[in-house]
Amino acid sequence: MLATSLKHSAMTREITIVDLVACLGQNLSEGEIIQLANINASEFSEEVYYDVIRKKTAALFTASAEAGAISVHASDEMVKNARLFGEMIGIAFQIKDDIFDYSESKEIGKPTGNDMVEGKLTLPALHVLNTVKDKTAEEIAVKIKNGEATPGEIAHLIEFTKQNGGIEYASQVMYDYKEKALSLLASLPDTEVKVALAGYLDYVVEREKMTELFPVDNMRKPDGTHSIRLYL
Repeated sequence: MLATSLKHSAMTREITIVDLVACLGQNLSEGEIIQLANINASEFSEEVYYDVIRKKTAALFTASAEAGAISVHASDEMVKNARLFGEMIGIAFQIKDDIFDYSESKEIGKPTGNDMVEGKLTLPALHVLNTVKDKTAEEIAVKIKNGEATPGEIAHLIEFTKQNGGIEYASQVMYDYKEKALSLLASLPDTEVKVALAGYLDYVVEREKMTELFPVDNMRKPDGTHSIRLYL
């Protein structure tokens, strides 16, 4: 997919967009390396957590938003704001996905504790581990990072996280990022695009599933290209 993106970016004849997609590939690779390297780390670092999601999930949103602004020759200030807007959405999106991991609902589309099964500790657990300082929970967290935790131990840490405000903390952080993104729209004129972007922000933080499809129009234009419209 990344190679295809590079090919299509070259078709734009915009070297800035080609560079943008190339840097995206670099960020995704670095994010994966940081995540793998952190598995054996003894500390429970929120800083590393944010570093990983900025270079992985958020990087995709950031590149998409920035490429859109560049493609219409927006001002440098607008390109910067688009980039920041994409980053804020991407971080909020990933935190929402991480919160889903603590839900028992089968409608979400993700098994409970799936991140921990894969050795990942996300924001709700990291916050609680760093604030409550419970020895048993910390020992289980280390076992999770090493891939040695039992299903019972994972269930224990999930419940411990929920009982000590981990979900509420992560939700508040997510809404804070939403508000930061909304503030970047404040200076824009009231257009359909502005309304759509604000609506997408609502979708990101309020959705009930990991992935939900929007109805779309896929319209062929006179020049042979296609225009896709999403209904938010």
